[in-house]
This record gives sequence, C-alpha cells and structure tokens, in this order.
Amino acid sequence: MWGNPFGDLHDAIAIDLGTANILAYRQGRGVVLNEPSVVAIADEEGTHKILAVGQEAKRMVGRTPGNIRAIRPMQEGVIADFQVAALLIEYVIRKVRNGRHLRGPYIAISIPSGSTPVERKAIREAAEAAGARKVFLIDEPMAAAIGAGLPVTEPCGSMVVDIGGGTTETAVLSLGGTVFSQSIRIAGDAIDTAITAYLRREHRLLIGDETAERIKLTVGAAHLPDDDEGAAMVIRGRDIAEGVPHEVLIGEAEIAIAIAEQVTAVVDLVRSSLEVIPPELAADIMDRGLVLTGGGGLLRGLDRVLAYSSHLPVVVSDTALEDVARGAGRALGDLSLYRFAFEDA
Repeated sequence: MWGNPFGDLHDAIAIDLGTANILAYRQGRGVVLNEPSVVAIADEEGTHKILAVGQEAKRMVGRTPGNIRAIRPMQEGVIADFQVAALLIEYVIRKVRNGRHLRGPYIAISIPSGSTPVERKAIREAAEAAGARKVFLIDEPMAAAIGAGLPVTEPCGSMVVDIGGGTTETAVLSLGGTVFSQSIRIAGDAIDTAITAYLRREHRLLIGDETAERIKLTVGAAHLPDDDEGAAMVIRGRDIAEGVPHEVLIGEAEIAIAIAEQVTAVVDLVRSSLEVIPPELAADIMDRGLVLTGGGGLLRGLDRVLAYSSHLPVVVSDTALEDVARGAGRALGDLSLYRFAFEDA
C-alpha cells in the first residue's frame, strides 16, 4: 500500500543515478533497468545528436571517431554535465514507461550524503528538465540501508558501507535518522584507475577503462590470495615501447598490490567512522556488524579485510548492486513510514 500525501504514485520511479550505472525501480516490479551511465553524442554542425545511451553507448567508449563522444555525465557521484544527465534521466523515464507520454512521474533520486546544496540542486533540476512532476532526494547510505533490509526506523544502531563507482560512504542509522555519515571520493572508478596505472607502470601496457573494469571484476582482490597466486587472466592492450598490440598474464596477487592504496582508504574511512559514534550505538554495531553494499562491496575479500581491521562481523548484502535503487523505491512507496528519508518530502 502506498502511504503518501501526494495521491496516486503508481507511476513513480526510483533512480540510482550512479557514476558507473543507472538503475530504476518500480513499485511491485522491482529493479526494471540497470545500464551504464553513458551517453554517446555526435557533434554535427554545431548541434549535439544522441546516438546511444546505456549499454549501447558504453560499447562505443574508446572506439568512436573524432565527432562522437561517449560521455559519463556523473563523476565522483555528482553531475559533471547537466544537459547529458538530463538526457540520461529522460532516457530512463521513457524506457521504464515503455515510451508512453503521460503526465510526468514522481521520481526519487539517490544522492551522495556529502553532496553540496549546489550539487543537490543540479540533480533536482536535471530530473525536472527530464519531465519529472516532483523530485524526491534521498541520501545514498539511507537508501542502501533500506534496500538491504536494515531496521533504520528502530531504536538500534545499524551501519552501512556503500561503495559505488565514484564515492564510498559510511553511515550509522537509528530511529529514522542518520547519526553519523562521512564519505570519500575513492571507490570503483579509483580502483579501475589504479589498475590502469599499475599495468602501465609495471608491464608497459596501455589499456582502456572497459578492460580495467573487466580485470577488477575477474581477478580483483582486496588482499593477497591465500596461495599467493589466485586466479589469473590474459590482458590485451598496447605496448608502450613498441606501439603494437600486446598481451600479459595478470593475477589476483598483482591486482591486490595495485589497489592496496584504495582498499586502505576504505578501511581507514570505516575505522574513523567507528571511532566517533556514541557508545550505545557502538554496542549495537558490535552485535549486528556492518553491511557492505554497492558494486564495490563485491570486491573479492573486502569483507575479510574490513572484518579483520574493525573486529566486527561484516556481511555483504545479497542485493548489493541494487540496494540503493530498491531502498529509494521502497521509501517512496511508503512515505508515511519513510518520509524522514527524503529531502523536502
């Protein structure tokens, strides 16, 4: 049942406007869209023509002629290109509604908790430009916690660590509020960049963003493998010295070394968060542990590293990739219970 003061919200959409991926959630249907946050644009005679959005546009990254640009409008969790972000949101609305031109929908959009008023205004205006009737903003850690099933409305402490493409955020939640939160702009993209830099430095191999992401997903690891080797894969790129295609074998151990600085930054963020929370909530978190969510939370072994460094139980959410979208959608679906989660609701 939709508990809300706005009437019929059956056409409402919740959007996780992520740096790497954009997800959409519909009440009663769950996550109905999950595509890369990429838009391909052709510059023709002073005008911009949209060629592709989402997965189709991502396939063009690094493979386009000079007059075509593949753009990611979100950088480090905030809008870097307002017009393209509006186009991306409009694409989501049209696709989710099967191209129907009805009155603009209510939209809930997740935002990093550390977003400035200017950044929040930019996201709101981009959604309104895309045709939204009313825009609700919800902080990503709160949305992630609701999506992961944490009891955020109860008088007990819950802690979530949400690792996306552009930001890593920690939050301690209790009684419908955020007791403490902080974030760093080190997450999935920074890990990809570290992998690219390592291969260039150690193997003299140039690779693209898509290859770096594939390496992370296939042999990425937060710590050295138990056998000091782990899984391995062949990587193809361009040899810096010779300028010709080349391939190397890369394994978990090397990637763990390559991304050690980024993993350490996440560990330090979690530890610094634990140091400042009230004692009563700290006791709750010792009992319940912390929940890892977001795509970056799926990095192999990260839960073990955080458990060792924090001395807490660490659980990886079963729906880590979808938690923010799910949580925003569930909150919008029951505003009578979750109205506290939204800005200006």
